[in-house]
Amino acid sequence: MKRRVFIYTATLASTLPAAAKPQERPNILWLTCEDNNIDWVGCYGNPHADTPNIDQLAAEGFQYMHAYANAPVCAPSRSTWITGMLSISNGTFPMRSRNEIPHDRIKYYPDYLKANGYYVGNSTKTDYNIGGRDDKSAWDNPGKVKWDELKKNQPFFQIVNSTTSHESRAQGDVENTLHDPANTRLRAYHPDLPDVRKNYAKYHDAMKRMDGEIGASLKKLEALGLAENTIVIHNSDHGGVLPRSKRYIFQSGIHCPLIVRIPERYKHLRPAAQPGSKIDRLVSFVDMPKTWLSLTGSEVPGHMQGTVFLGPGTEPEKEFHFAFRGRMDERLENARAVCDKRFLYIRNYMPYVPWVQHLDYLWKMKATQAWEAHVQSGKASEVQARFFKPKDWTEELYDMQKDPDDINNLVDNPEYQQVVNRMRKNLRKQQLEIHDSGLLPESEMVKRAADHNLTIHDMVRDPKLYNLSALLDAADLALEEKKENLPALEQLLASPDAGIRYWGMVGFFLLNESKPASGALRDESHEVRAMAAWLLIKGGSKKQGFACLDELLKQESYATLTVLNMVDWLGDEGKELMPTVRALAPKKKSYEERMKNNLVQKLG
Repeated sequence: MKRRVFIYTATLASTLPAAAKPQERPNILWLTCEDNNIDWVGCYGNPHADTPNIDQLAAEGFQYMHAYANAPVCAPSRSTWITGMLSISNGTFPMRSRNEIPHDRIKYYPDYLKANGYYVGNSTKTDYNIGGRDDKSAWDNPGKVKWDELKKNQPFFQIVNSTTSHESRAQGDVENTLHDPANTRLRAYHPDLPDVRKNYAKYHDAMKRMDGEIGASLKKLEALGLAENTIVIHNSDHGGVLPRSKRYIFQSGIHCPLIVRIPERYKHLRPAAQPGSKIDRLVSFVDMPKTWLSLTGSEVPGHMQGTVFLGPGTEPEKEFHFAFRGRMDERLENARAVCDKRFLYIRNYMPYVPWVQHLDYLWKMKATQAWEAHVQSGKASEVQARFFKPKDWTEELYDMQKDPDDINNLVDNPEYQQVVNRMRKNLRKQQLEIHDSGLLPESEMVKRAADHNLTIHDMVRDPKLYNLSALLDAADLALEEKKENLPALEQLLASPDAGIRYWGMVGFFLLNESKPASGALRDESHEVRAMAAWLLIKGGSKKQGFACLDELLKQESYATLTVLNMVDWLGDEGKELMPTVRALAPKKKSYEERMKNNLVQKLG
């Protein structure tokens, strides 16, 4: 049965007298953590999860069962939080890109809280992935939480972020864990190996320590007499953290815990009458800043893209959640997803890229190493081995109720075609509404904005510079992989828009039709050149293709990271380019340097 949501006709701001005293408005304590999905939290159903403080908070508050991150990794997720806009709408979705936004028009949500008289603190994670403004500038106190200051500065909005459940806590030695490796619930795609089980146990240890920190913050709040005036919120910044979760837009990467405890004094803000209730509403991370502003009676700016899901300003529930995946560290990727409460639909814009690409950080986990070795030994099942193979699908559809591990792709099942079509339609609708900036390769996106002295945010809202409908049409055509589309793909190659030409070349690449590639080796777009060169190598014209890629590397092309990724995707054939790769000038702390080092280690 669909849960009813009572929507107050007045806003919180209008219920307060003009000279409202600070204590008449709720304090908010936002207890965030990192890198864990719902499967690591006891109250969400895992009997092996050891999180008593979070479970107790859920018993005293309201547990959201369908809360999803918009991005499966920290920087683009936190970029979404701070602006109330999807980072893919602002061009801030590639990991650690720090592209600028128009700060004169897009303020951060703490700015609005401060304007409403709130003291705002953030202890201590920012990682907003946005250039042009110091991350810490939004906060009265961007450092370690000062509890006594909070008591003196009510109303307050305070974040306390725990890093104890971060991915790094799952790395390294997995021996002598507190939790028994035998008592773990393995995902269906993970092989049942000693090091995999031990890595699960190691992360359960980290979750228990993080849970203890949550408990300590709650005790401090109580000891200072602030609990009765403070709304407490707990959630992670995205899913994770064992391999095939963080960085992926499967449920394991985006389905997150969300718990809200609202004291009796503010019971009119509660989503249900009874504390301890499980709330069935679909919530996206982009909804959160807008909701926090609404709860506090602060101004809610028009640029925010979320939906208020709590309090008197509650808006109608959305039907679909929207998620995205771009470059993760040095590895290129591009995918989108929409889900409702039952189905998850994924569209892969780079289906020629392997499911898993070697990332130094990911391979620091024993589980990743053991899983890879198991696959290489030939002992893995088809489901277990799939992660280390080329993608099989451009589109994916999963029944999240029956298949929580997202392993049974239903996209070609005749019984689900109405679902597939409905979700395809919604994905495109949302991409157009939010101005999806990811239909150009990242380097082209950055270059085009810079060439016109614009932020990416503004560039993608100018249809003369970024015709999103045409780019989506071109991508759809390319990804169909149909021979009868060859004449239409040739027309794409004649477009004055480099993005359209790029998708035309992708279409030819997926069909392994290399005839037009030679003519594209001098395209003004380095991304089009690189794709054409790869296609020529794939089609047998290796000398031409390698010469083009070699030239791009030597001239330090703006598409260098793309070319370095291609060297890896070429496998042993990539050794042809290693003399030039090794000769690249060092770029400290850059993703190009990291990719170069990976290639030297792999290919010599």
